[in-house]
Amino acid sequence: MMELQQTHLWAAERRNFAVDTTFVLFFLAVDCGQRFTFGIDGSLSAVTLAMFIILPYFLPFPGEKPAFERWVFGRVVIAAFAVILGAAFKLAVGVVLPDLFRFVPLTLLIVAAMISCYIQFSSLLRFRLAK
Repeated sequence: MMELQQTHLWAAERRNFAVDTTFVLFFLAVDCGQRFTFGIDGSLSAVTLAMFIILPYFLPFPGEKPAFERWVFGRVVIAAFAVILGAAFKLAVGVVLPDLFRFVPLTLLIVAAMISCYIQFSSLLRFRLAK
């Protein structure tokens, strides 16, 4: 019975590997796609986006991590889709959507980042008994 519970817990943890950072990545990429410019602003946004694609793989995780290449490829696909979605959103604001909606991606990015920080800190500071 105990092994079944541990296996079930391990499967649940494996499915949740970096899900919270994926939401932050999505909203960051939407915001980058919406505000993209050539220059220092755009290059800093691109570096931030690249770091957020790669670095969450190295966060502490109690289970087994997926293969790095497959994981990064999936996040690159998500980021590319979100950048395209952000560019389309920029074209729609003011024409189809009111101007007030241009702040929605950044607002959702801030909320997702706050939730992600809470999840990461709580998992880092979780009380674990020595075996």
